[in-house]
Amino acid sequence: MTHLDSNNILVNSQHGFRRKFSCETQLVTAIEEIAKALDRGKQTDLIIMDFSKAFDVVPHQRLIRKLDYYGIRGDLKHWLANCLTCREQSVRVDGVSSHSVHVSSGVPQGTVLGPLMFLLYMNDIGDHCSSALRLFADDTILYSVIELTNDAEHLQSDLSTIEYWSQKWLM
Repeated sequence: MTHLDSNNILVNSQHGFRRKFSCETQLVTAIEEIAKALDRGKQTDLIIMDFSKAFDVVPHQRLIRKLDYYGIRGDLKHWLANCLTCREQSVRVDGVSSHSVHVSSGVPQGTVLGPLMFLLYMNDIGDHCSSALRLFADDTILYSVIELTNDAEHLQSDLSTIEYWSQKWLM
């Protein structure tokens, strides 16, 4: 986190798993912006998205590439890559365990680093959007004040941009 904070890596629109950010700050920020538009008599169109099983589908090699892009290199990157790619899981029912299988995707849940790695994976989702974007991990709110037809087209374009991002990054 020190590296991410000192280099201002995580986007401010991401409210998940961060100090001084929460689902409440995400919601309050969005509501405040929408309320200001309403006070001016403006319409705001809003799209709410949730990526299905997002923490489970993060492709390891793509996440490792993003770690490198954000300056996480050397021994730390190697250690994180091992944590991601050398995992196995099994199911235990009534004291009997299944055979272990390799975990081929996803970030480890129930850990301190899992959510942080997920945030880095999602960090660039809004890079090419002009509409407002608010994230809480994978819960995504995209919205824009609509005054002209062109504004609605920009919002649609941003939605298409997010769709393209999710296809490119296998989310």
